Amino acid sequence: MMDGLGPHAGFILAAYLAAAVILAGLATAILLDRRAQRRALAALEERGAGRRGGVSS
Repeated sequence: MMDGLGPHAGFILAAYLAAAVILAGLATAILLDRRAQRRALAALEERGAGRRGGVSS
């Protein structure tokens, strides 16, 4: 596999690995923020702050 990438195989693989790690980190951050926002919304609704527009999910 390394021969097919040429003399810069190490750099290419490191770049792909870095991109994968960054994307995984961003996805994790998004999921954690979503969880926090849902908890915050639930706390607000519990205190009586309803949603505008009358739509409930």
